[in-house]
Amino acid sequence: MQSKEHWERVYATKPADGVSWFQEHAEQSLRLIQGTGVPLTASVIDVGGGASTLVDDLLLSGYSSLAVLDLSAAALAAAQKRLGARSAAIRWIEADVTRAALPAQAYDIWHDRAVFHFLTSADDRHAYVETVLRAVKPGGHVIVATFAEDGPTQCSGLPVMRYAATDLHAEFGAPFTLLRHEKEEHRTPTGAVQKFIYCYCRKSAS
Repeated sequence: MQSKEHWERVYATKPADGVSWFQEHAEQSLRLIQGTGVPLTASVIDVGGGASTLVDDLLLSGYSSLAVLDLSAAALAAAQKRLGARSAAIRWIEADVTRAALPAQAYDIWHDRAVFHFLTSADDRHAYVETVLRAVKPGGHVIVATFAEDGPTQCSGLPVMRYAATDLHAEFGAPFTLLRHEKEEHRTPTGAVQKFIYCYCRKSAS
């Protein structure tokens, strides 16, 4: 995993809406989460959510059990400031997802847009998947988005992995059933287009 210092520096030197991955509304993520059919009381964690506005829209949609995990305290602080008093309804977790001690079988939905592709080490990817296996409930939903095969080779000055849907699913393996995948052409604040792949999997119920 890249250093915490790198991400603290990014959020200390750039506004939250100035980073390349910024979305005014994370429409595709929200649609996929709503499409799982879980009740509004379901437990949802946004991994690498940092300053993302997804949590705002989840709150507005009525979801009541939300957590946001990010390596950067500055990113989490930006989201908390934006949400104001509403931030008290969220569980904020400052941690490296590959080492995070998340509660066992706690989450109905695991969402990650643009963390997994930064894991260029096989050991870090294995640790990430082990965290998902521990933290997601049996039968729970896992939504992970990374750069697609024809996406960027770097982001924020760091190397990244690129995936086809089958390759991304293969990283998670047999305990996860791939239910659907779809692409996104994300336009950055500077107007560049980045191609993403979203995979929606279901964790085995046993």
